[in-house]
Amino acid sequence: MDSLLFSDICRHHVSAFAMLDFDQSKHKKLGFFFDNNFGFASKPERRGLTITRVANPSRPVVVPSLDKETVNPDRNHVAWTSVRQERWEGELLVQGDLPLWLKGTYLRNGPGLWHIEDYNFRHLFDGYATLVKLHFENGRLIAGHRQIESEAYKAAKKNKKICFREFSEVPKYENFMAYVGDLAKLLSGASLTDNANTGVVKLGDGRVVCLTETQKGSLVIDPESLETLGRFEYSDSLGGLIHSAHPIVTDAEFLTLLPDLVNPGYMAVRMEPGTNERKVIGRVTCRGGPAPGWVHSFPVTEHYVVVPEMPLRYCAQNLLRAEPTPLYKFEWHPQSKAFLHVMCKASGKLVASVEVPLFVTFHFINAYEEKDEDGRLTSIVADCCEHNADTTILDNLRLQNLRSFNGEDILPDARVGRFKIPLDGSPYGTLEAALNPDEHGRGMDMCSINPAFLGKKYRYAYACGAQRPCHFPNTLTKLDFAKKRAKNWHDEGAVPSEPFFVARPGATEEDDGVVISLISEKNGGGYALVLDGSTFQEIARAKLPYGLPYGLHGCWVPKK
Repeated sequence: MDSLLFSDICRHHVSAFAMLDFDQSKHKKLGFFFDNNFGFASKPERRGLTITRVANPSRPVVVPSLDKETVNPDRNHVAWTSVRQERWEGELLVQGDLPLWLKGTYLRNGPGLWHIEDYNFRHLFDGYATLVKLHFENGRLIAGHRQIESEAYKAAKKNKKICFREFSEVPKYENFMAYVGDLAKLLSGASLTDNANTGVVKLGDGRVVCLTETQKGSLVIDPESLETLGRFEYSDSLGGLIHSAHPIVTDAEFLTLLPDLVNPGYMAVRMEPGTNERKVIGRVTCRGGPAPGWVHSFPVTEHYVVVPEMPLRYCAQNLLRAEPTPLYKFEWHPQSKAFLHVMCKASGKLVASVEVPLFVTFHFINAYEEKDEDGRLTSIVADCCEHNADTTILDNLRLQNLRSFNGEDILPDARVGRFKIPLDGSPYGTLEAALNPDEHGRGMDMCSINPAFLGKKYRYAYACGAQRPCHFPNTLTKLDFAKKRAKNWHDEGAVPSEPFFVARPGATEEDDGVVISLISEKNGGGYALVLDGSTFQEIARAKLPYGLPYGLHGCWVPKK
């Protein structure tokens, strides 16, 4: 199924001549890669080229360097530095008082190794996955980290080079026939990475799975030892190569979206605890563009799945290229417009499909249903970390950019984007800021909420904001949507990772719990931080033996 699917993609979007056309003399002298017209061009013709075909023409996107990134070690923050060693574990000295009710393990996944031998990767999302744990029990804290042993990681270690296609990196080809051979593997999905460096979830049956955008990058791990146990094999015949990196996971179900790159659309699927079989809820056909919009994440309400169709769309041609484009695996199609589709969880039927203002988001926060005074459903509200329809955020995450901060305020503005989707048949939805973006420094990403409020009306969210000038989110922020205010935590020069909320057992207030984050310090150190979920004041921290790289997303595994 996978092979047929990607072969169809190529047949629909890429001609054989476009794939194979190249100048042999240039190839022999200079190597080869795809140019913007999908032929081949020599390296000197591409150096320094600037492309401005993005959402905001005033923010040109520079084509990523074709050579390995050069790094100034003196200016290299530990957040963007490869992890020191493959594995470590030990007890940390806690400053402050950890609540005795906090019993379980916080797991955080993310890219943590950005080089092989002397070759440095280009992009934050290329790094091989580093899994971190913080185990809390009886006021004590045991920490550890370990590399996730994906096939991509093991092959790179063994062969001392990149062997699979990562986010922006591809294997280096010794000759043209090696490239053709890699294309053949791509058509079957064999050359796509299984580097599960994005998220980690605990399924309802207790299994813990690390995830990324590729379906093959679903890896089961042991939450205590952090050992990689093997691939999570889906037992159904739905096929496909990619899925949302952020499924909706509860004790009762696992929901995700499978983009269809052949007949542009999305399949919503459900998997019950104790099984590996995904079952189809329903399908949405895209209303615009040559391909589905990127669905890194999506929200749900109690009764509905919200399927976003963003104008930042998957691009089959870019998947095949031997060198990255300004938007990597995607293309910006503002003329294709943006849409939100609402699907009933029970029947799979579409109850609304509305056009909304153009948007760019990695992460949805939550969604809920609104009713009138008579209890009739009137609309869906969906919140996300929205980047003002500006695609430059992707290029800002190149490691060379992250490692070269000079004090200039270059972080693109972001906000909590609040969509309102009417359910009365209206063709349009709205998008507004849920609160003044200045409350959180006009930086916004990496949100978490009290999981008891998933799909329900909620008041609080926790996120990474900004204290400017900066080039990356550098604060933790508590968002209060009722008061439209934010409380912010900041440590000068530090880079905090996603704030993760853990509710106190038996709590009745939405913000009764703690917020956990891992902090990378400017001096090369790092620490685990615990904030009070209500006051947002620090209650404890524990120094790590050395600073860890920036991480992405986490989950909570309560003690049995």
